[in-house]
Amino acid sequence: MFPGCDNPPETCHAHHIEPWWNGGTTALANLALLCPHHHALIEPSHNPTTHRWTLTLRPDGTSEIRPPRRVDPHQKPRIHARFLTRRRN
Repeated sequence: MFPGCDNPPETCHAHHIEPWWNGGTTALANLALLCPHHHALIEPSHNPTTHRWTLTLRPDGTSEIRPPRRVDPHQKPRIHARFLTRRRN
């Protein structure tokens, strides 16, 4: 989930972290839910010079979003507040 997004899961798309066109599988370890707007921001381009937001999964399954350098030169990872609450418990 994209940090700050409050779209309910039923309105979200399943995003392939490693794109299917690049050999990624349709498996839970390679999927994250994103609303249509944020899916368009994260979806990788076939153009390797395109600077896009990226999504990775931490070992605990938490999705981590990194902005492109034009947004944050340090590309500080961001996670949804829902996961921050879970980590404190």
